[in-house]
Amino acid sequence: MADPSRVVLGLGGCVDYELKLTADVLEQLVAGYGIAAAELTSPVTVTSERDLVVSILGYVARGGGGEHYVASAPALEHFAGRFPHRVALGGTSVRAGILMSRLGVPSTLHLVSVDDTVRRLLPPDGAYLSSGVEDTLHPHLIVQYDQGLRIRAGELDITAPFPNRLIYVNDPANSTMLLSGELGDRLSRADVFLISGFNAMRSAEQLDRRLAELRVHMRRLPPGAVTYFEDAAYHEPALNRRVLAALRDAIDVYGLNEDEMQSYLGRPVDLLSAAEVADALTAMHALVPVPMLVLHTKYWAAAFGAQAASYAEALDTGTVMAALRYRHGDDFTDSDIERLRRQPRRSGSVAFAAELRARLGDQVHCVPAFVLDVTNPTTVGLGDTFVGGFLAALARRSTAAATSPFPHQRSDHGR
Repeated sequence: MADPSRVVLGLGGCVDYELKLTADVLEQLVAGYGIAAAELTSPVTVTSERDLVVSILGYVARGGGGEHYVASAPALEHFAGRFPHRVALGGTSVRAGILMSRLGVPSTLHLVSVDDTVRRLLPPDGAYLSSGVEDTLHPHLIVQYDQGLRIRAGELDITAPFPNRLIYVNDPANSTMLLSGELGDRLSRADVFLISGFNAMRSAEQLDRRLAELRVHMRRLPPGAVTYFEDAAYHEPALNRRVLAALRDAIDVYGLNEDEMQSYLGRPVDLLSAAEVADALTAMHALVPVPMLVLHTKYWAAAFGAQAASYAEALDTGTVMAALRYRHGDDFTDSDIERLRRQPRRSGSVAFAAELRARLGDQVHCVPAFVLDVTNPTTVGLGDTFVGGFLAALARRSTAAATSPFPHQRSDHGR
């Protein structure tokens, strides 16, 4: 597939400062700020570097991942300056587009902000349009930590039970999420459209306007185009329901991870209990009544809805790509892909997938994750990479078929 107009990925992107936490720096900060173990709950707002450190430590203690708005942009810059960090492009749509380019599937990106760093790092085989009227830079802080990271300072003693990543943002361009007037024209030629990024918005009034504008642009989508919506952690949690209410009748595939699912349900879910996951998928589908629900987790990825098996290849490609990123970061080769495909799948996940199918039948298709023993894994962008692999498989299939292979999908896009 050589035509980038066939895949449109939106709606925002950014520059990321990626760093890996180290115990020595965190212990100095704990001591310097006088942080106590009892404080390790997520602050309502992050207004200072101290708040930022407390938030990070709370996640490390439970091995969690998340995304938050930070009221103080200088706090992000100051904290990033304490660690060696890598400059990269971020945002679900941009990371997905970079991965798709690597797989030979170019795309058109809708951006809200560009600068020389963005232009330098974008895939050369793709295209982009931007709603920004001038160059701007609002870096996102992407924090990775390894399993076993231990922070001991004063009476505080915590150890990370799992590796994970955290995202902290102060980005006016993405919080405003202006849409380019060219978007509808680009959508008129698309087979696949990714919607992501509304989680960064903070104003309900602005959000409602953007959603209404997006609906108008989406009327230009051809019949049979697949619209994929990827959920995320909302900076203002109450706004996620507004997005769902405005777009659910125009969405074909709704993707999310385990953290987002548990947030919707308001309860923890044992991801290797087929009974609990079957109940959770059923409850999620009631909350998000779209043709296909896609849940991607560290143990497996599953599609839930009519003809779920039609997404088997997309689920598997997404799972393979996310595992490659976990193991190799951005530096993987075709040989790495082939070696990974020969790796065994997690035995617990294989058994789980079989039991889940026994409970839900043809409504579900579940792909087990791989056995991965990695000393220094990459935990940033795994969900975005899954989305890129998933959409690459959809795009390839849509070009190979004269008619849509997804007869259950909507074709009116909410007209």
